Amino acid sequence: MKEGDRAIVVRSHRFAYRSNNGHNTLHCEQLSLSALARKFGTPLYVYSSGMIRERVHTFDYALSEVPHTICYSVKANSNLSILALIAKLGSGFDVVSGGELERVLRASRTAVRKTVFSGVGKTREEIQLALRCGILLFNVESESELDCLAKSAEHEKKIAALAFRVNPDVPAKTHPYISTGLRKHKFGVPINQARRLYRKAAASRWLKPVGVSVHIGSQICDVAPFALTMKRVADLVQKLRADGHNIQFVDAGGGLGIDYRNGANNDFAKGAASYANALLRPLRDLRVHLLLEPGRAIAGPAGMLLTKLIYKKRNGGKTFLVMDGAMNDLVRPSLYDAYHEIVPVEQRARRMEKVDVVGPICETGDFLARDRRLPITEEGELLAVLDVGAYGMVLASNYNTRPRPAEVLVDGRSVKLIRRREKIRDLVRSEVQK
Repeated sequence: MKEGDRAIVVRSHRFAYRSNNGHNTLHCEQLSLSALARKFGTPLYVYSSGMIRERVHTFDYALSEVPHTICYSVKANSNLSILALIAKLGSGFDVVSGGELERVLRASRTAVRKTVFSGVGKTREEIQLALRCGILLFNVESESELDCLAKSAEHEKKIAALAFRVNPDVPAKTHPYISTGLRKHKFGVPINQARRLYRKAAASRWLKPVGVSVHIGSQICDVAPFALTMKRVADLVQKLRADGHNIQFVDAGGGLGIDYRNGANNDFAKGAASYANALLRPLRDLRVHLLLEPGRAIAGPAGMLLTKLIYKKRNGGKTFLVMDGAMNDLVRPSLYDAYHEIVPVEQRARRMEKVDVVGPICETGDFLARDRRLPITEEGELLAVLDVGAYGMVLASNYNTRPRPAEVLVDGRSVKLIRRREKIRDLVRSEVQK
């Protein structure tokens, strides 16, 4: 490939192989990943600002026919710089802990007014913090939580706007660990109990029921479950309004999946439009303000993990690539048996081989890929693990006393270090030795 030739796209035009000093090197936007590895070391999380912006704008455009607010799901990727970038685009946030709310406060105090608080185990201290901050909405998930919210609101002398997260009992085709919309799951209240709970909420002078919330799971690529869910929510909104409740908001949750296996050929704008249509069709005549909580669909394809091959070894008929990145850096393959595409940073003609891509952790379950056909790679080379912008660094740990990676955010030709690489002293700082 010569300079000026069309780049070979890996993920959108933000991740592509480009000619660099006679080598075809994988780039994030305009920066070589090889150069980033030399500057910041490995393993290294690399994010594209441009792709995050594109995806937020795509959601906004797909929902443009109705009043709406994008409430980015902080649990997908909670780095302060990424939250600040998303807040500047006019988005709010979905938080599930007091710690996540504190992150939103640090990233953008104005975005707090567009923030919803979800989660089944909100403590009184977390609820009081959210009341003092003036969040948009509490997504209440049990009758006991409702009682706690009422007492907390009275203590703070604040009116708490709320929606019940109803459980529509809609099956979603996804991993069982991230499916949330069935009666057997811990989330939400049964939809057939909703009217009684709204009556109880309305009886308190400190509570203001103004919405209905729902979330059926994560990594869902078929829009049919979303359409069925919204039909059930729309029916409930009509009944609640007939009961005298001023329902202004519908929080449709998140859950739209990404294509981990074929991301380069995925038309995200088309998928977002189909998703939006499935949500909006049952809601069009209700004149509600739609809240949406995407996380993975925004951040997932915007990140990759750079890792270096330390040792190449063969045991019997197996070939292992022992990388410096491990399950503590990216746990999704070990936890969910999740697939992430892996590509060499330097592209050249070479034969293929079947390998296990593993890390240094003392666990057989420490792998990034098993029985994967990859171009033959030599010790010292870099590999890029794709689509790790969501549920990557947020799930990282210090298992085996391994410092967590650095993170960088690329914007065109510039790069910003947004998390320093941990050192051993960071890991032991809070421990007490007698």
